[in-house]
Amino acid sequence: MNRKWYIYQWAVCLPLLDPQWASHTLGIFLCVDCSGIHRNLPEISKVKSLIMDNWDDTQVQFLASHGNIAAKAIYEAHVPVYYYRPKHTDCHVLREQWIRSKYERKEFIKPKGNISNGSKEGNLLKRGRDNGQYLPRKFFLSEIDGTLKYFTKPDAKEPKTVIRIDTVNASFQPVKMKNANGLQITYVKDNKTRNIFVYHNDGQEIVSWFNAIRSAQFSYMQIAFPKASDKEIISRLTRNFLKEGYMEKTGPKQTDGFKKRWFTLDHRRLMYFKDPLDAFAKGELFLGSSQNGYEVKPVIVPSTHGNCTWNYGISITTPERTYLFTCESESERENWLLVFKEVISQPMTVREFSVEAQFKTRS
Repeated sequence: MNRKWYIYQWAVCLPLLDPQWASHTLGIFLCVDCSGIHRNLPEISKVKSLIMDNWDDTQVQFLASHGNIAAKAIYEAHVPVYYYRPKHTDCHVLREQWIRSKYERKEFIKPKGNISNGSKEGNLLKRGRDNGQYLPRKFFLSEIDGTLKYFTKPDAKEPKTVIRIDTVNASFQPVKMKNANGLQITYVKDNKTRNIFVYHNDGQEIVSWFNAIRSAQFSYMQIAFPKASDKEIISRLTRNFLKEGYMEKTGPKQTDGFKKRWFTLDHRRLMYFKDPLDAFAKGELFLGSSQNGYEVKPVIVPSTHGNCTWNYGISITTPERTYLFTCESESERENWLLVFKEVISQPMTVREFSVEAQFKTRS
């Protein structure tokens, strides 16, 4: 039997995305994306193609006697419950540091490895709100206080901003920020959304901050929601935005013009900004449930309505009013409709009813 055929047939049974590569030193099969990262760890992981490379009998036997399940039992034996396990769709820095933390630093082999406990301090490069320049700022995360603070000067006694950890969402934004280690920290203050954009030149350090935030949030929610399961709490930690992109929006009057805005959908909060890297949202819309009077549908935008340049309309109806948006293409409209309908199809939680009430108070 041909060795290549044997290896390939064994690999395709694994729950991996196109596993046409393998590390013959770790005994694991890899997708093409992860294989590239493993190649940067030559002292730990030696990678070969299952299709193109030659395999000797010793290497084949090593793979057959190990495999991904066995490796996971060793290298992921003690991953903290709050720790983010990247997917193949996640950005490079998250996937690279996950691989390095397992196989290079071996952080999860023993209990209580080199993992943040939710308290952390250090410098991050933060984007200025007005000039767009990234300058070093001292950040301090306290699990005990449930806050994230940053200081404009190293010797400053008072922080520039104090952020409640339960309002924070953190998501990596390498494309939008044009930085491979770019992290967007979104939080709510006075029921309004704020953004800060930070990065660190060291990928390990920025991912450490990301997981420290998750650790602090997890501890906070365990106390705030004592009856919630770990799975329920994990679902409320940092998350990627459901969708981002440009749409045009108009006001409630027939004479209101359309303006191009950058929209971000963070679960039930639809926020819009003049620029993708703005610190403050120009406005927000709460998306409730269809069971409570919310509706989303495609519409034809009358040519007499404002000065819209895009013709693919979406209307979002709330118990208070109807909002009108336009998209540049039909496919983009379908993508927005898909995520909007998914959100409003979900029943609202008690906490979400409270957020909805705050939105109504603002309006």
